[in-house]
Amino acid sequence: MSFARPMLLILLAVPVLLGFWQWNRRGLVLALPFDHGEQGAGARLRRFVSACELLAPVLLGVAILLAAGPQQPGLPEEEREMTNIQFLLDASGSMSSRFGEGSRFDNALKAIQAFTEYREGDAFGLSVFGNEVLHWVPLTKDLSAIRMATPFLQPRRLPGWFGGTQIGKAVRAAMEVLVCRQEGDRMIILVSDGMSSDLGNGADIASAMELRAEGIVLHAIHVSNTPPPTQLMNLATLTGGEVFAVDDPAVLDEVFRRIDAMQRVKIVRKESTMEDRFRPFAAVGLVICALQVLVSYGARYTPW
Repeated sequence: MSFARPMLLILLAVPVLLGFWQWNRRGLVLALPFDHGEQGAGARLRRFVSACELLAPVLLGVAILLAAGPQQPGLPEEEREMTNIQFLLDASGSMSSRFGEGSRFDNALKAIQAFTEYREGDAFGLSVFGNEVLHWVPLTKDLSAIRMATPFLQPRRLPGWFGGTQIGKAVRAAMEVLVCRQEGDRMIILVSDGMSSDLGNGADIASAMELRAEGIVLHAIHVSNTPPPTQLMNLATLTGGEVFAVDDPAVLDEVFRRIDAMQRVKIVRKESTMEDRFRPFAAVGLVICALQVLVSYGARYTPW
């Protein structure tokens, strides 16, 4: 145990000296008619009354201990380490193609929403891209932000210049967002169904090296019945991520759960902090105060 204001403990000398004086003082000597009789000396009664008189100095000592601020180490706390996850969703015209009961775009949005729900505690951002990139939802822990934004995201509602697929540009834009986050891990989840012209001539390797240098892992989901492009595989695997080929909407949820399993939640053990420990001292003080009131009715020296 420690004290927040240890210098106040010096004042404990006051109740100690007061108690010593109280125990040893004789008080005023008063002769009574039966002083020379055969009655006892009353040593036991004197010791009992003196002990009762010591309650006041002890109570003063408890008050000084409380003023000094008693503390004790608290239990170590565990905290979930946040992961910053930026979704890159292809909004080109081909994402409107039929995919199960909806389009590729619709099913991808549903899977993203489900993923955010069982990754509660992480920060999520959502960007859509074609030939340009639009950061639709900034990185936030508010899960409702993505859920409320998705009804307005449809490829047919976006401007015409979203018609193409430039994955390289989208990845660089997402990297600029993530590098600004100093706290937590960083991850990009890319959902697309096509090839990208701006990943050729070694651009895929260069982008992957930049992501790796910033500690950003990229996972790619290729929503198509064709094999994933080689450039996309290079971009993901060199950062420590994977590429998933999905040709069935039912598989999308399984892919996101596998990504969740790969990116395990990290628990950080925080150092214990000092906590106040007033309760035991206050309880002792209340007991002594009650005793002091009780014994003052009879177990005390008379003023004369």
